[in-house]
Amino acid sequence: MRIQRTPVAVLDKLDRHILDLLQRDGRMSMTELAESVGLTVTPCIERVKRLERDGVIMGYHARVSPQALDAGLLVFVEVSMSSKSDRSFDDFRREILCIPQVQECHLVSGDFDYLVKARIKEISQYRSLLGDILLRLPGVTQTKSCVVMEEVKETLFITAQQ
Repeated sequence: MRIQRTPVAVLDKLDRHILDLLQRDGRMSMTELAESVGLTVTPCIERVKRLERDGVIMGYHARVSPQALDAGLLVFVEVSMSSKSDRSFDDFRREILCIPQVQECHLVSGDFDYLVKARIKEISQYRSLLGDILLRLPGVTQTKSCVVMEEVKETLFITAQQ
């Protein structure tokens, strides 16, 4: 099993403040950002570019309403594998990456091997996702699903302040 690790840059208080602000508003101008953290524009831009280059800032995204794109049903699926070999995990990983309804997939410890987060339009699509796609992936022996009835909190925000 391969675990990808990215070297983490040492972040100072200003870097963390910049990250907090950009997570709240990724469209903030560099002038506004610099003013908010107490820097002039040029050093602020240099810090942001370094954070991007070092992989601390991994991208900028628009948060879209799932309902607007007919993907209002959220499901979590626990997936158990028949084998725990590197090859079976690699085969599963390669295939799961190609499924557009899957938003997240995590190799986990515990009673099952993977936790899959998927968004679909309605329960009939869930039946197809489970029976026609997930259960046919390499090495999958069992699944257990949870259909979300209410989304209480969902965020990508990570507290950067110490």
